[in-house]
Amino acid sequence: MAQDGAKRPATVVFGQRVRARRVELGISQEALAQQAGLHRTYVGSLERGERNVALINILRLGRALGVDAGSLISGINV
Repeated sequence: MAQDGAKRPATVVFGQRVRARRVELGISQEALAQQAGLHRTYVGSLERGERNVALINILRLGRALGVDAGSLISGINV
């Protein structure tokens, strides 16, 4: 994943990683949002790369997705 953020905005790469893991787990945006303590529309907008996600929400998403939060942002360039 080290190079996947080289030419795309960081928010887009982050959103793609969240979506990929969510799909891998076979859960809906609504289920992810509930597990992370976030709103479904917020999860949808971050998956589309429309939001600059706060650190606390990255940590919540990592926990809900069963991954280290650092893996969601590792290698993303700004």
